[in-house]
Amino acid sequence: MSTAPKAVVFHTSTSSTELDCNDDDIVLITHSKSGANCVLKKFGAHVLSYQTAAGKPLIMISKDAIMDGSAAIRGGIPLCFPQFGQPDKSYLQHGFLRRNKWTVVEGSEFDTDDAAGIKLELELKDVTVARGDGTWGNDTKLNCKCILTVSIDDKSMTNTLEMQNLGTDAFDFQVLLHTYYLVAMGKALDHELCNVKGFEGYMVDDKVSGETYTLGSDPVTIPDVIIDRVYTPPDGTIDLNLTIAAGVDNLVELTANGDVDGTKVPVSGVVWNPHKIKAEAMGDFGSDQYNDMICVEPGLLSNVPQLKGGKTATFTQVMTSI
Repeated sequence: MSTAPKAVVFHTSTSSTELDCNDDDIVLITHSKSGANCVLKKFGAHVLSYQTAAGKPLIMISKDAIMDGSAAIRGGIPLCFPQFGQPDKSYLQHGFLRRNKWTVVEGSEFDTDDAAGIKLELELKDVTVARGDGTWGNDTKLNCKCILTVSIDDKSMTNTLEMQNLGTDAFDFQVLLHTYYLVAMGKALDHELCNVKGFEGYMVDDKVSGETYTLGSDPVTIPDVIIDRVYTPPDGTIDLNLTIAAGVDNLVELTANGDVDGTKVPVSGVVWNPHKIKAEAMGDFGSDQYNDMICVEPGLLSNVPQLKGGKTATFTQVMTSI
């Protein structure tokens, strides 16, 4: 594993792009035993790439992503906290984690036979962008610290976000990992080759049509329009277990779980693809790249207990190439 500045490779579609790193903002994790690797950017603690030992890339970055820290990065794994979307208008959509530079936790790097990884951290006192002027503004009584652990082995990557309430006042929060999966061979609109299984019985909130309904037995596929749907688990379902078909010869198992102060919280999921019209309207996204990606985003979104002073919440996703 290396944190030295160097050129690194991430995947924008069916091709790869080399990122020329002239500063210390890039972290490269390599699992020496297997050869699997992961590229992170300290800005946003943002995963740009994960490639299995077999050389299969699972994560997609927009070819037009803004990498200079002036905006959130399009693609990869943006971290959403303390909110997903913008239910609280006093600060920016998806919160402030993805808009600020994190610090590597000293001595956290590891590379063993089983796995390799690293920890990055961000305290509220170091958040300079996207705090807003209300709930999390400079005058807030709230305080928090977040620690992201990224661990990889030959065919899987684990992302764990630990959220600590450093203050005395409790706060409401949501957390979500906005993961962009690379769809091999540009087959995102092919329902046989790109779909998500495991949401059967979940309540669906379709943000495009405005409909709500319970999903039947059919897998989730990308229609010929924008898809933006929230999947809320039925009573009794806690952890999320999905199978994602992401193009030709690319199958991923996704599991996710979370807790607040040791109490497990049901995990919701979001499926998103901008399709042609929205893709063309985004300045940081290739107009045809909707064919190359599907966002499958686990998170704690509904009925999340407040995080009380001095307490910790955790959220973990594991993606495994199968």
